[in-house]
Amino acid sequence: MANRPARPFLAVKVLSRSSYPEYLRISQILRLETVGGALLLVATAAALIWANSPAADSYFGLRDVKLGYEPWHLSLSLGHWASDGLLAIFFFIAGLELKREFVAGELRTFSKAVVPVAAAVGGVAVPAIIYVLFNLGQGADSLRGWAIPTATDIAFALAVLAVINTHLPAALRTFLLTLAVVDDLLAIGIIAFFYSSGLQPLLLLAALIPLGLFTLLVQKRISSWYLLLPLAAATWALVHASGIHATVAGVLLGFAVPVLASRKRGETGAGMAESLEHRLRPLSAGFAVPVFAFFSAGVAIGGLQGFQSALADPVALGIVAALVAGKTIGVFGTTFVLTKTTRAKLDEDLAWVDVAGLALLAGVGFTVSLLIAELSFGSGSAHNDHAKVAILSGSLLAALLATVLLRLRNRHYRTVRDAERRDNDGDGVPDLFEHKS
Repeated sequence: MANRPARPFLAVKVLSRSSYPEYLRISQILRLETVGGALLLVATAAALIWANSPAADSYFGLRDVKLGYEPWHLSLSLGHWASDGLLAIFFFIAGLELKREFVAGELRTFSKAVVPVAAAVGGVAVPAIIYVLFNLGQGADSLRGWAIPTATDIAFALAVLAVINTHLPAALRTFLLTLAVVDDLLAIGIIAFFYSSGLQPLLLLAALIPLGLFTLLVQKRISSWYLLLPLAAATWALVHASGIHATVAGVLLGFAVPVLASRKRGETGAGMAESLEHRLRPLSAGFAVPVFAFFSAGVAIGGLQGFQSALADPVALGIVAALVAGKTIGVFGTTFVLTKTTRAKLDEDLAWVDVAGLALLAGVGFTVSLLIAELSFGSGSAHNDHAKVAILSGSLLAALLATVLLRLRNRHYRTVRDAERRDNDGDGVPDLFEHKS
């Protein structure tokens, strides 16, 4: 038998556009996340204004109001209900999206997955290293915040893009979303392994019962809310009581949902994961995440002097440097090195300045960063307050720098976008996508 030519390692284009159905799906997701990002900005501004107004005590009083049943370990403040409860919805969506990407999306093949996955890993590792370097010698308490600057907030980043009216081409939007999806997976692993305490193995094993029943039902394509919701709630409650952060339950439930439609059952069109994601993403982006931001972002800054004092803390300096420099070096550097050391090529419609702009935009960390800050230092602690100021400051600085780079290329982006919409043969599929499967 004739020898087949060896397939060159990574002989693919980096940041190339996806298929047209995937392009439409991603466009819909990004529209919802952009609206969610706008609500996120409003909620954050409202929290900061209230927390620094003469009525600040009422804000913190509201945040600390406790609700729930103590024997079940569910007597939580409103702030904790937002971070442990509402964010579980956010992580459920992340679980659905992660599974879909690995089963039917951009991450299902090694050649397409390796660059965004490597970029995400670099975007987690380098910020963590920079933070640690800033806090060496500051004690174990300060070092607990090493994971704060590792997360990218896709909604906040998209809100920035909407504000600056940047027409990112499909390839950049796909890469940004894929990067954020992998980033979420890494953040979930970090929370589960490094920020869990007081583990109760029996309760964790007990959580497998409702999780198993939930899995059985969704695998049989049973989507009745009155069956799935109680099982999901029981799984969440048991994981929460076990000492593992409750948001991990959201991811596990998301992973349980089947992605592909079942031909045996005569299903056509979108699978159950995509269907649930379509229903629940507006709830996550439009309610769960903004409410979490409202209760988490409020910090009494104390005017200019308080702001300067907060940023003098090595914890805050490490976060700002890690979000702005660390994310950029990690995402851009990994993509550049991987491309230059293999046969991978940058798509002809893009330049390295586009990757640099996207890498800077990845430094917009918010939702998960605020969550990890609370897990690291505890709500109300000085380090946590300083971390919040740093997260906001670093994200704003990263957004401003990304704005400068991306706006410089906006005319080119508009040209690419127009080409991606052109359908000269009138078949309903833009010409640039017709060769894509």
